[in-house]
Amino acid sequence: MSSAGGTGDGERDTVEDGVIAHVLEAIRGGDTPDVVPAQSTVAGYAEFLAVEAELDRRWPETVMEPSLDRIEALVDLLGEPHRGYPIVHITGTNGKTSTARMVDALLSEIGLRTGRYTSPHLQRATERINIDNRPIRPERYVEVYRQIAPYIDLVDAGRPVRLSKFEILTAMGFAAFADAPVEAGVVEVGLGGRWDATNVADGTVAVVTPVGLDHAEFLGTDVVGIAREKAGIIKPGAVAVLATQDKAVTEVLLERCLEVDAQVAREGAEFGVVDREVAVGGQQLVLQGLGGRIDEIFLPLHGEHQASNAAIALAATEALVGAGPNQPLDPEAVRAAFARVTSPGRLERMAAGRGTPTVLIDAAHNPAGARALAAALTTEFRFTRLVGVLAVMRDKDVRGILQELEPVLNEVVITANSSPRAMDADELGVLAVEVFGAQRVSVEPVLAAAVEQAGELAEEGGESGVGVIVTGSVVTAGQTRTLFGKEPE
Repeated sequence: MSSAGGTGDGERDTVEDGVIAHVLEAIRGGDTPDVVPAQSTVAGYAEFLAVEAELDRRWPETVMEPSLDRIEALVDLLGEPHRGYPIVHITGTNGKTSTARMVDALLSEIGLRTGRYTSPHLQRATERINIDNRPIRPERYVEVYRQIAPYIDLVDAGRPVRLSKFEILTAMGFAAFADAPVEAGVVEVGLGGRWDATNVADGTVAVVTPVGLDHAEFLGTDVVGIAREKAGIIKPGAVAVLATQDKAVTEVLLERCLEVDAQVAREGAEFGVVDREVAVGGQQLVLQGLGGRIDEIFLPLHGEHQASNAAIALAATEALVGAGPNQPLDPEAVRAAFARVTSPGRLERMAAGRGTPTVLIDAAHNPAGARALAAALTTEFRFTRLVGVLAVMRDKDVRGILQELEPVLNEVVITANSSPRAMDADELGVLAVEVFGAQRVSVEPVLAAAVEQAGELAEEGGESGVGVIVTGSVVTAGQTRTLFGKEPE
């Protein structure tokens, strides 16, 4: 198939030479330089960046329009690649990506070939499309885009609004899964539910993690209205796996299940966390699944919220494969799957803290996420002095995030990430002073320098028990991972 743009060979060579030069420049400098993956050539990675630049010129994925017309037209032209495998479809306000990674690990461990689609990414767009628990290579990302580009042009033609970046990425994910081919898909909603591009798929299992306030500019500030939007992923005949929710949210979700004749599995009723103990490097769990109780589960992730995510993931996996009391999942497979789960950017350790501060990152970007982070820092770590590094998006409930983190931080260094949506460091600093007080707030606009400054402030507490937590947004966590030389997972 021809590539989008229709450039001749000579023109393409000139363009690629220019992009390669740009890549080399990025590798050599910058606060958070991108690095060519070990399995990619510089030229191949340069083409990946060129595709990303092309997609970034489209309608941004942070914007939502209540319509599935464009994405439906595109997947129809592609031969409905989202219909070739059963899907676990996941929505909610927090915990979606971690839950998706756990479901993926469980399905893989019992022998299924999986495709996982999540968003947003931490460091590199290839993280969004995973086959067999691994992000696709940049070259494969380009290949999938080039394959569907002619169909993108057909859908765009004559429409007042072109396909958005997120709609194209969603179609790319479905197409990559069909080409693999996968035996099961794990798909995370981008924004909302009913009108999200991923909702062209009919999930065999619909998961709703805890619902709260976020993306207020698109979803509003009425949690019941938000729940109705998210309930839109529950389709006729599906199994709805529901996390513990506010009563009003639960009523909305159950009404939807009744409306479409979906089966229901509720946390705290049909499944849940029976027991949880903090352990070195994570936690030890006993989970009640749909098929029975499984003990001695080690989960190498921190926080009570991750234990809940594990219970949700177990129930969703059982619902997809039809496991139950008469045909439960192999407990050893469940233990093995959870033991190897990772969730980058979710209370992830960057530096070990031997003689220097422990450095952790977390992608908390709303008050509920910040509350879960603060609880985990309090109950699972023994810091004598903890300094925060905070960079947030200006469209978030910034004061709410600050208020949730204030009790657990001795000081905070305010900074900014590279996103165009990032709040200015000085503006954020003013809000931080109102919450923390001037004596506990520093402002350093450059993220790398802010992390370094936070380490120095933490060291004032001595040689042990001191730490730094970098948080405020997914972008902040991702850029910090790159600073510490971590490869995307």
